Amino acid sequence: MNPLISVIICTHNPNQMYFQRTLNGLQEQTLINNIWELIIVDNATPDPQYIPSFDISWLNYSKIIIEKNLGLTRARLAGIQASQGNYIVFVDDDNVLDPNYLENIVSIFSKYPNLGAIGGKSLPEFEISPEAWIKDFWVCLALRDLGEDVQTYFYSHSPNQEKYYPSFAPIGAGMTLQREAAIYYANSVAKDPKRLELDRTGKSLRSGGDCDINLTLLDSGWGVGYFPQLQLSHLISANRLTKEYLARLNYAASLSWIQVLDSHNIRPWEKIPRWSVLPRKLKSFFNCQAWKSPSAFVSWRGTCGTFEGLADLDG
Repeated sequence: MNPLISVIICTHNPNQMYFQRTLNGLQEQTLINNIWELIIVDNATPDPQYIPSFDISWLNYSKIIIEKNLGLTRARLAGIQASQGNYIVFVDDDNVLDPNYLENIVSIFSKYPNLGAIGGKSLPEFEISPEAWIKDFWVCLALRDLGEDVQTYFYSHSPNQEKYYPSFAPIGAGMTLQREAAIYYANSVAKDPKRLELDRTGKSLRSGGDCDINLTLLDSGWGVGYFPQLQLSHLISANRLTKEYLARLNYAASLSWIQVLDSHNIRPWEKIPRWSVLPRKLKSFFNCQAWKSPSAFVSWRGTCGTFEGLADLDG
């Protein structure tokens, strides 16, 4: 079988209800199921029988593989290696794709064959109603709605054109790669131990893996794009809507942002001395007035992650 699309779900001890809804969303796809495959990458789930207990017999081509080395990037690499599709879709274990998601992927790539990675809207479905300030940190929760305009970006070949990271570049939830681009990325990151740690690994909430994919593809001549017709629901549990969790998340995201850009030789900042991190954090605590509100505290923790990242830069 040579599938047109490979859907890869990387999961570690998933929420049973959310994971089942992810599978239900795939079962409802309008693209006929004999031209796409499902690969579930079990990334060191403690109970070896937990993932196989979910029913995926409704799909003609599906399999579960195990990646014992913990980490989202390693799980994605295992999924890419096991895949056969022309297009590779990363679906998180709390994502519910709209029914026409896979069908739209085929249509988009047929029109934009020079794009290496595409993504779209990631809309929230909250377990509980969030407080108003939470919306300031939607980007940390991998939530986005950038409107109805298609946006694409390629690096310019002009020597005077400075490279930058487009704000609409695909996020990991629902990110789709052309196979050639995915293989290129996999071969690139497998040789770099630091880049293997840029995304979720164990208790770490780092989240730079999708940015690393985009930058790798842009460096190699591919383009990236945002397409509003690619839409999914992101299931957000109540425990992810607390000040404490979002503070950890913003800290890790700010730290990994510096690391991933630096790994691609983009450094719009200067390294800072390690001794200066604590006084900078203290100054930022008062500048952000971190004691005044949950939003201010979460913002302050983001600056702390930035300082740690700047101190860790090579001289």
